[in-house]
Amino acid sequence: MTGREFLELDTPQHGLYLERFQRMELIQKIFNELPKADQNLCNHGSYFLAANASLCGLAGNNFFRNILHIRRAAILSAVPMAVIPFISTAAVYEVCVREPLFSGQLNCEVCAVVRGGLVGAVVGGLYPIFLAIPLNGSLAARYSSSPLPGKENLLRFWLGIAQPVFRKMSLGILVQVLTGLYLATKHHGIYVKILQQMSSSRDPEELQG
Repeated sequence: MTGREFLELDTPQHGLYLERFQRMELIQKIFNELPKADQNLCNHGSYFLAANASLCGLAGNNFFRNILHIRRAAILSAVPMAVIPFISTAAVYEVCVREPLFSGQLNCEVCAVVRGGLVGAVVGGLYPIFLAIPLNGSLAARYSSSPLPGKENLLRFWLGIAQPVFRKMSLGILVQVLTGLYLATKHHGIYVKILQQMSSSRDPEELQG
């Protein structure tokens, strides 16, 4: 390693990185000492939101199938509508809420709660319904279960098809919003517990020992 590379390791950016890394290690250590109920809620709470997203996907898929009179490929259409919303919701909540929160990058309670509600509404509620539109459209065209319009009337056709589905799914979307808000609130509360233990400790290095 050259002398220049040694000097670059002592830059302010490197110091900030080390400070953030040490803070994350301390947060993780205190987190491991929390009650199991708090740990389980943080580690697995987003799966409940993701499972609800799967249910929204299956329900939306079923509504579109009935409207378009699709009677074939039931399992073929159900599997992606259950799996994709589950994975997407869990991943987006992890990236947008949980990871920034417990890495110390998201300290604002309102911001965390708003993020949780948005993830629940957009990714956990609306996205599965929008995902069902091209899937069932392709199945309707493949099996000729319902006449489809030309390109000039395609947007109007799908707006008319989707409106009753969104009305029926409004309760499910509301549940997803409330679930996202609840999870983000509980996760931020657990993060506050960690901060309180950090501030009450006179010698943080003892926690690292």
